[in-house]
Amino acid sequence: MTGQSKPVRLSPWGSAVAGATGGVLANAIVYPLDLIKTKLQVQGKQIDGAEHQGIDDHYESTIDALVKIAEKEGVSGLYSGIAGSLLGVASTNFAYFYWYSVVRTLYMASHRTPKPPGTVIELSLGAVAGAVAQIFTIPVAVITTRQQTQPKGDKKGLVETGREVVDSEDGWSGLWRGLKASLILVVNPAITYGAYQRLKDIFFTGKNNLKPWEAFFLGAMSKALATIATQPLIVAKVGLQSRPPPSRQGKPFKTFGEVMKHIIDNEGLMSLFKGIGPQILKGLLVQGLLMMTKERMELAFIALFATVRKVKKDKLQKAVDAAASTAKTSMPATLK
Repeated sequence: MTGQSKPVRLSPWGSAVAGATGGVLANAIVYPLDLIKTKLQVQGKQIDGAEHQGIDDHYESTIDALVKIAEKEGVSGLYSGIAGSLLGVASTNFAYFYWYSVVRTLYMASHRTPKPPGTVIELSLGAVAGAVAQIFTIPVAVITTRQQTQPKGDKKGLVETGREVVDSEDGWSGLWRGLKASLILVVNPAITYGAYQRLKDIFFTGKNNLKPWEAFFLGAMSKALATIATQPLIVAKVGLQSRPPPSRQGKPFKTFGEVMKHIIDNEGLMSLFKGIGPQILKGLLVQGLLMMTKERMELAFIALFATVRKVKKDKLQKAVDAAASTAKTSMPATLK
C-alpha cells in the first residue's frame, strides 16, 4: 500500500523570493495608481481657486489626475519614481514573506500541532513580520514618496533624492521618517494576510492550491478590508515622508498625530480619507495580482527546487557509482 506523499513546502527564502517577485509584477502593472494616490494624499484643498499645496496641479479625482499628468508630462510622467518604488516593493515583500514564514514556522513547531493558528495569532504573526520588514525597508519608501511628489521641474533620481533627504532634514535618520507610523501600519498587512487566511478557510476549506481567480478574489477582498481600516494612518504616513506643505514654512512634521491634526484643522475630518479611491483600487489589483502570482510562483519554485534536488541526487549517484567502479578496477586481483 502506497502512503500519501507529504506536501512539499517552500523554505522561508523561497517564499520570500516568490512573494517579492509577485509584488514587483503586480505593482509594476498598476504603478500609475500608486503615483496618483500619493499626489492626492499630499495635496491640500484649493482656497479661492489657488493651490493650497506647493505642487504642479490640483487634482479633483483619480481620472482628473491621470489626464493632467499625462497631458503635462506625457505617459512617462505616470511612471515617475517607479524604479525606487519597485525596489521598495521587492525589499518589503521579500522581508515580509521571509519573516512571516519564519515566525509562523517557529510558532507551529513550538506548538507541535498541524492545526493552523487562530485569527488573533495569525494577525500577531503578521504584525511581527511586518514590523521587522519595515525597519529594514522604510528608507526606500521615504525616497520613493519624495520622488512621487517632486514638481515637474525638480525631478531627481533615487540617489539624488536620498541625498536631499539626508542633507535637508535630520541627517541619516531622515531616511527613517515615519517609522513609528509605519510600525503601527503593520496592522495593514497583518489584517490583509490574516483576513486572507480566514476567507480562504471560509470559501475554500481544505483547498491548498487555489485557482488564479480564487487567489485574486481573496487577495482583493482582504486588502480592501485592511485599507478601509487603516486609511487615516496611510495618509498621515505619506504626509510625514513628503515635503512639508507651504503652510508649514518648510517645517517638517514630527509625528503622524501632528499630520492628522494639521489635516483636520485645515481640511476637515473626512480629508483623512483622501485618496482612498485609488488606494483601494490599487490595493484590490495589487493584492489580487500578488496573491494570484505568489500562488503560481510558489508552485513554480517548488517544481524548480524539486528538479534541482533530483539533478543533485542523480549527480551524487553517478559520482558514487564512478567511485565504486574506480575502486573495483584498482583492487589487487587477489582481493577481487
